[in-house]
Amino acid sequence: QVQLVESGGGLVQPGGSLRLSCAASGSGFIYRTMAWYRQAPGKERDLVARITTGGGTNYADSVKGRFTISRDNAKNTVHLQMNSLKPEDTAVYYCNTYPPGYQTYAWGQGTQVTVSS
Repeated sequence: QVQLVESGGGLVQPGGSLRLSCAASGSGFIYRTMAWYRQAPGKERDLVARITTGGGTNYADSVKGRFTISRDNAKNTVHLQMNSLKPEDTAVYYCNTYPPGYQTYAWGQGTQVTVSS
């Protein structure tokens, strides 16, 4: 069973940047499309960005041009570079497979991102 550990969150001012990381243990990671999701208080978990095994990417409209997803298959890691952060980006960020609900790995603890002045 693959385990996911997210890190890199924190408190940042509007306009700032953060780089999130997701480390996956176990086998099979390199064969899966991976994604970052986020869940704000009182809201459902939403897809932020995804990346295929070959590096193809797709983003939610709300983060296009500001966020960049990448992966390192040799290190079993997925990253999310977040620039020009806005208060509405505040949420707990999780990584997992895509599409959601299809052979999904166990969810990690997530990493909190708070954008506030």
